[in-house]
Amino acid sequence: MVDERVKKLCNTLVHYSCKVKKGDNVLIDVTGCDDALTRQIIKEVYAAGGSPYVTTPHAAVTREWLMQANKEQIENITKWDSARMKAMQAYIAFRGGANATEMSDVPADKMELYQSIYSKEVHHNLRVKNTNWVVLRYPTPSMAQQAGMSTEAFEDFYFDVCNLDYAKMSKEMDALLSFFARTEKVRITGPGTDISFSIKGIGAKKCDGHFNVPDGEVYTAPVRDSVNGRITYNTPSISRGFKFENVSLLFKDGKIIEATANDTKRVNEIFDTDEGARYVGEFSLGLNPFITRSMGDILFDEKIAGSLHFTPGSAYDDAYNGNESAVHWDLVLVQTKEMGGGEIYFDDVLIRKDGIFVADALKGLNPDNLK
Repeated sequence: MVDERVKKLCNTLVHYSCKVKKGDNVLIDVTGCDDALTRQIIKEVYAAGGSPYVTTPHAAVTREWLMQANKEQIENITKWDSARMKAMQAYIAFRGGANATEMSDVPADKMELYQSIYSKEVHHNLRVKNTNWVVLRYPTPSMAQQAGMSTEAFEDFYFDVCNLDYAKMSKEMDALLSFFARTEKVRITGPGTDISFSIKGIGAKKCDGHFNVPDGEVYTAPVRDSVNGRITYNTPSISRGFKFENVSLLFKDGKIIEATANDTKRVNEIFDTDEGARYVGEFSLGLNPFITRSMGDILFDEKIAGSLHFTPGSAYDDAYNGNESAVHWDLVLVQTKEMGGGEIYFDDVLIRKDGIFVADALKGLNPDNLK
């Protein structure tokens, strides 16, 4: 029997997140999850009148292929998968699996080829821009272990987070959108951090369960050349199969001029992917009240209540600052008291301190009001 929480989640993904309607082609992309979940999402798509198409890649198999893949192979698979993506109106992806670092030993040049050709075209250019899409992790024992929790406790946490009342959150986000719209200068301060930039004229977007689940953020982007100062992130981030920690970036006129981490050589290889990788494409505030600490997974960590992410790489079309890159790396800074605190100022007015909104119009977004 399918867990009722799974049914509720699949219903939300199909009807609320992707708004699947009669005649829609829906690509269901499932990695490392059980068949019961995949069958349930298929049922929901059919119930909505859509046509489901299913792919079930395996991370270890993808790794083996990438180890020796050449540019021609990657271009071919990009061509074939692009044709499929062009035929879709919606895309639902689940990510599970036993090992979050499966890709850690794929050569850097292979990963760069894959991301700059395949990921950029199939996902950044086609899927993100032309489909109703949602991407989410699924609770597995390895995720529970990574989060330092029992499997049962992690599953309970997961469904609390993912089955949040997104419609209520969405309504409260409107006040923050108004703040973004009328703000010119942002300043962020905290341990190892003092950075300023402009967001004038960029626009903002709320993430309320339509693209990622779990969700809960409002994002914009800095004016490309306006970023100056240093930001030091306090949340680990897995990229290209490696766990980066203590990433610290120094900016001058928008560009990363110094980057350090637990592996400074590796981190600079990412920022050297292309010119845009050393500029920032997103600034976002995390708001999900059920996510209170790092889970070691970016889809959760970027939504931590009291966090922000300041993202080197490509900008989104709906908050576009002109930056283009094969990279989009959501690096997270948590500003709660437990994590060292910090402040965010909009036009020199304090709006959030130690992860809690102090502006009256934004207090509805504080965790106690969203649960």
